[in-house]
Amino acid sequence: MAKISPKKTPMREQPPKERIHNYDEVPFGYSPEEAVIEAQRCIQCKKPGCIAGCPVEIDIPGFIRYITEKNFKDGITLLKGKNILPAICGRVCPQEEQCEKVCVVGVKNEPVAIGRLERFLADWEREQGEIDIPSKPKSSGKKVAIVGAGPAGITAAADLVRWGHKVDMFEALHEPGGVLVYGIPEFRLPKEIVFREIDFLKQLGVRLFTDSVIGMVRSIDELLEKYNAVFLGTGAGLPWFLQVPGENLNGIYSANEYLTRANLMKAYLFPQYKTPIIKGKRIATVGGGNVAMDCARTALRLGAEKSVIIYRRTRKEMPARDEEIHHAEEEGVIFQFLSNPAAFHGDDRNWVSEVECIRMKLGEPDDSGRRRPVPIPDANFRMPIDVAIIAIGNSPNPLIPSTTPDIETGKWGNIVADPESGKTSKKGVFAGGDVATGAATVILAMGAGKKSARGIDEYLRTGVW
Repeated sequence: MAKISPKKTPMREQPPKERIHNYDEVPFGYSPEEAVIEAQRCIQCKKPGCIAGCPVEIDIPGFIRYITEKNFKDGITLLKGKNILPAICGRVCPQEEQCEKVCVVGVKNEPVAIGRLERFLADWEREQGEIDIPSKPKSSGKKVAIVGAGPAGITAAADLVRWGHKVDMFEALHEPGGVLVYGIPEFRLPKEIVFREIDFLKQLGVRLFTDSVIGMVRSIDELLEKYNAVFLGTGAGLPWFLQVPGENLNGIYSANEYLTRANLMKAYLFPQYKTPIIKGKRIATVGGGNVAMDCARTALRLGAEKSVIIYRRTRKEMPARDEEIHHAEEEGVIFQFLSNPAAFHGDDRNWVSEVECIRMKLGEPDDSGRRRPVPIPDANFRMPIDVAIIAIGNSPNPLIPSTTPDIETGKWGNIVADPESGKTSKKGVFAGGDVATGAATVILAMGAGKKSARGIDEYLRTGVW
């Protein structure tokens, strides 16, 4: 066996000084030659931990083996047998915490770049211009309503329609994709890729209804009159705020609103698109996750002279992916660690002009396993800003629970669902993804959608609740 390269094959990308002035995707992806070189680092383990580390159970060694053979067509076919969104997952999933984390090659060297290889196959298929559509199975005669066209709903819909069930998908926004279109910026996930994946879903036979706010235009009980089962994949769209003085000043956004304006409503293309957004010169983003990185990097592309991330712990504790933090650092985002906003101050027109922060130190670990930030007395300081973005998390929207009183919810407003089957307290209703767990990752939502699809299929076949 040839000696394995200790490091992943590098991925070419836009230089930082260029990319902060455009919305083009930052990494370019592998060429076929680079993909084959990286795939050859996989040692084809007899007991591959990477499959168990994947929430959607992809045969990772299998599709990598096809890449080494330059048989890209069979590779993408195998991949899409488990994952309908490989172009998306290859770009935004935290492989370093899942499949790559348990890669045997990674014990002594860098793990195989599984995510990059997944992206390569999906991009190769797109470039060929030909996508194989599986033949439609015999109809089961059963109908399923999917509420929410985000990662969980898309995955559940794909499996259910391939098993012969009729699937209708209802999306509240005017475009499908959920967080993939309103949350993740164009430079990280081009929207044409999302819409291409959605188009594949339509070709499988799924019917899509946008501008359909379930809970208002139709209740869950009304859906159950027409459908044999309902899956709730409505995500976590209710933003959290800091609850500090001055947070209602003009110029302070939730991350949801800021990114929705910039991405889904295309404020970055103003005036071609008429969506207004306060650009500002000095932008402060509060938070340490991927959403905070997206906000801070978007601010630079909208013309900010200074984009600062305020985070109450240190870089080591940040929940954002290393790649996203690295890209933010390269682009000039400033990190203000061990700090937390205590108040916002405004001018005589009620526009935010300063953020007052309190300095923190790290104490004992909390429930997350990270050391708890503790305020340092009399250590407040102020920073001049003209826009603030709060990116500290989200909860599920309360609309469906408020109009479905017999469905059980948790303390944070999440819908209580069995993690293996997706069953809720209401007969015929399943739920999965962020609406059940709170805000998490795209791939975990997809995994929940896949498990719920199995639960729905079993219920439709047996009638047993």
